[in-house]
Amino acid sequence: MINVYMDDYRKRPEGFALARTTEECLMLLRDCEVDILSLDYDMGPDDHNGGEVAKRIVLEGLFPRSIFLHTSSPWGRKEMFEILYPAKPAGTALHNGPLSVEQLYKIASGADAL
Repeated sequence: MINVYMDDYRKRPEGFALARTTEECLMLLRDCEVDILSLDYDMGPDDHNGGEVAKRIVLEGLFPRSIFLHTSSPWGRKEMFEILYPAKPAGTALHNGPLSVEQLYKIASGADAL
């Protein structure tokens, strides 16, 4: 089981696989069992945005155990949340914001953060 951090700019937190593009993120969701997914919205001028990833998660049933929306875009966070929330299965937790420093520390140390 892996944790995935999708962001075109920010540094990868310890304990996460980094997806620098939306396609890399979707590939990891399709090919791996994902525990925690942390999504950015703005993925650069030559890529789709986090809203497209949220749509693919719903359409393909790619839900991980937990999803965090770490984007600094309030509009992007709202769009992703509104796409994911109505479709999320009972076993998936959706957080309308980033992981806390404490959660990131626990993940980096190998402990269960959630």
